Amino acid sequence: MADYQYHDVSKMVDHSLLPPTLTEADLDSGIDLAIAYEVASVCILPYYLKRCAAKLSGTGVKASTTIGFPHGGHTTAIKKAEAEQAIQDGCEELDFVVNISQVLSGGWDYVQNEIGVVTELTHAAGQKIKVIFENCYLQDEHKIRLCEICTELKVDWVKTSTGYGTGGATMDDLRLMRQHSGENVQVKAAGGVRDLATLLEVRAIGATRCGASRTAEMLGEARKQLGLPAIEVTATGSSGY
Repeated sequence: MADYQYHDVSKMVDHSLLPPTLTEADLDSGIDLAIAYEVASVCILPYYLKRCAAKLSGTGVKASTTIGFPHGGHTTAIKKAEAEQAIQDGCEELDFVVNISQVLSGGWDYVQNEIGVVTELTHAAGQKIKVIFENCYLQDEHKIRLCEICTELKVDWVKTSTGYGTGGATMDDLRLMRQHSGENVQVKAAGGVRDLATLLEVRAIGATRCGASRTAEMLGEARKQLGLPAIEVTATGSSGY
């Protein structure tokens, strides 16, 4: 017997539709897949967010997009403008990349100010923010300091990766981030969670969200384990995320 219910796992999944090669037809069918599997959110290319938010309205699946993606090197002003546009287009959750260069340079005042600007804007609009560290480029001391800053600023999630760096989520990083983040800060895994067993493993560590493109495979297996009927939807957006 499985020790979870379907929505325990489906509502962990942020279905990723971020590869630049996805067509409008791919994006639309990916949104339909996310609705069918009752995931937490769709994280989509920013230009298609408005359409995505309209399609998701009333479904219980949230519209999300990226800010400063994937390298984090945009100026604070540009990240702020991206966030304002995303909120205007119906974004409910913003996945924001830190300035990795400044993290590695020890520019903690810059990093804290930038996260604070976008977090304040997001929360003022009644929406939520996930702060992406891109752990594959960082040392543990960087990750710990980012967790401390994000806790102080009351961000909603700290997130391991973009899925487009040299590595994705690791169990050690998830444990570290959970240990050093405040109780009110959730943890999101991204990159490398490609099957149900791994999804359940990150859940056991304390992650509440997971960025994924293999949604149909993971949640199809969950439905099979739980004795639920299969869902017939063509999967799109696979990127190795």
